[in-house]
Amino acid sequence: MKTRPGIDTPDHRGRTDLDRAGRDLARNPDVVIRDVELTSQGWHVLRRTTFDYRRRDGRTVTQQRETYDRGNGAAVLPYDTERRKVLLTRQFRFPAYVNDHPDGMLIEAAAGLLDADDPQSAVRRESTEELGVTLGPLTHVLDTYMSPGSVTERLHLFAAPYTPADRTGTGGGLEEDGEDIEVLELPFTKALAMTRDGRITDGKTILLLQWAALDGPFAPVTGDR
Repeated sequence: MKTRPGIDTPDHRGRTDLDRAGRDLARNPDVVIRDVELTSQGWHVLRRTTFDYRRRDGRTVTQQRETYDRGNGAAVLPYDTERRKVLLTRQFRFPAYVNDHPDGMLIEAAAGLLDADDPQSAVRRESTEELGVTLGPLTHVLDTYMSPGSVTERLHLFAAPYTPADRTGTGGGLEEDGEDIEVLELPFTKALAMTRDGRITDGKTILLLQWAALDGPFAPVTGDR
């Protein structure tokens, strides 16, 4: 019998059972998984799943959906309330470049995949690597699915204080991972304005900056709203 890397035998990342995702799910009685097939398994995994879905009118229909599984991630907005600054990154994003972004250089909150870490450890790791900053206490802002029609990723969003003394490294990301990241320290009001005029178009970053303005460290004090 022919062995299948990523299913019967380890693939290039040591993974097996990649076709098992979703097969045992029973949390929704209106959904029954029929089949899961791998259509691509590079660094991340693309699957085509066939399932029965019971509609609101009682009819059961068979549907297929493709899902892109890149794992879960976490992002963080470091802020300095005394100087009213935030730390962000700028880096080239080819998917944005190929889909009408002027130059592909996106301004974003520091973020990364969890890999084997918990979300809090992941954002501290990414802050060190990308921003060169050691964060203060973390505030969990929210969890979100950014593109739930096709991407499985759940993104954990955090914020944390920092001071100039906490910027102990240069940041820039890991060259061995192909990263070339510019660190931006911006006035909060400027960063927020950039979400309105299109200079910041990244979803997670917009969410974090809006939170900071409405409910976070730069929100109006009680009585001023």
